[in-house]
Amino acid sequence: MGRWAPGWTWEGGYGDAVTEFASVYESVLARWPDVEVRDVSSSYGTARALSAGAADAPPLVLLPGGGATATVWFANVAALAGEFRVHALDLPGNPGYTAVSVRDAGELCVWLDDVLTITGAPVGLVGHSYGGWVALTYALHAPDRVRRLALLDPTQCFGGFAPAYLLHALPMLVRPSRRTAGALLRWETHGRALDPAWSRLHGLAAEQPSTGKLVSRPRPAADRLRALRVPTLVLLAAQSRAHDVDKIGATARRLLPQVTTTILSGATHHTLPMHPAAEVDRALLSFLHA
Repeated sequence: MGRWAPGWTWEGGYGDAVTEFASVYESVLARWPDVEVRDVSSSYGTARALSAGAADAPPLVLLPGGGATATVWFANVAALAGEFRVHALDLPGNPGYTAVSVRDAGELCVWLDDVLTITGAPVGLVGHSYGGWVALTYALHAPDRVRRLALLDPTQCFGGFAPAYLLHALPMLVRPSRRTAGALLRWETHGRALDPAWSRLHGLAAEQPSTGKLVSRPRPAADRLRALRVPTLVLLAAQSRAHDVDKIGATARRLLPQVTTTILSGATHHTLPMHPAAEVDRALLSFLHA
């Protein structure tokens, strides 16, 4: 899911939560190996990029899900950066340090055009959830700049949200907070134990003042999907409560001419990409090197 509402005011105001968010963001980022942090200029503002891996390795761009930051790849980056130059981005309208205002999918793609100048070559592009929609939308916009495309339990790409998921997300939509964000996570992940630092950051993210608009997600037209020739991997979470993964996989196979679909047995929508990290990494590396 995404950043559905602007920040709201509670006792104590934004200040303490913003400071705490920055501290926890740094604590999760500290688990990245040899990370380079930079702010990349674009037509719409600056984008926060976290980069790791050899400078001359093939470029790989990672886009987080809605409500998450680029740090969410902490459990995957060591394996991926061992073979690629990884660039993870905070997304516009999401929590984090990308200070960008884009109004629609077209401007979002132009923004990503600008940011991808740091890679100097066609990229492997990986997105989770809302980040999967951004990645697919961009591949349709600029297929020549995407070498391979991997979508982790993508939302609003091949089907809508499950009604039960929207019902449980409603409190978060109406009043985003640590409490409502945590309740959604506990329900969707079937009560699994999640990484404590990341869980804390996710809750704090819900209470951050908005840095821009979360772009709405029109589902890609079927004829555009049928015309996409970028090799694509769709990794689905077997226990996802966000949508019906069997229907999502079937639709992806029906519409995309060069697609592979895989179901991760131990995953839910919100445990990705952190768990099962090893299986996610193996699937991504096998696909990206194919």
